[in-house]
Amino acid sequence: MKRKRHSRSDILVKVRQANAELAAGVPLEEIHQAQQVSLQTLQRWLRDYGGLQPESLSRLTQLEQENRRLRRAVANLEVDKKILSEAVRGNF
Repeated sequence: MKRKRHSRSDILVKVRQANAELAAGVPLEEIHQAQQVSLQTLQRWLRDYGGLQPESLSRLTQLEQENRRLRRAVANLEVDKKILSEAVRGNF
C-alpha cells in the first residue's frame, strides 16, 4: 500500500475531529478507521498536535525553519574549527 503524506493543516483537521469524537465517547479504534490512518499515527498526531491552534501552526513552521538554519550554521562552524585546529598543529 502506498504511503500517504498528510499536510499539517490536514493533520490539524483530523486531530480536531478526533478530539470531538473522543469527547462524544467514540472509541479511538473507530476514529482511526474512519479517518483512514493507523492507530499509531493518530495517537502520535494527538500527542504532537493535540493542543495546537491554527495560528500556532505557522509559528511552529517558522521555528522549525530557523532551527534548521541554525543547525547548518553550527555544523559549518564545527568544520571550520576542525580545519583551524589541524592547521595550528601543523597536520596539513
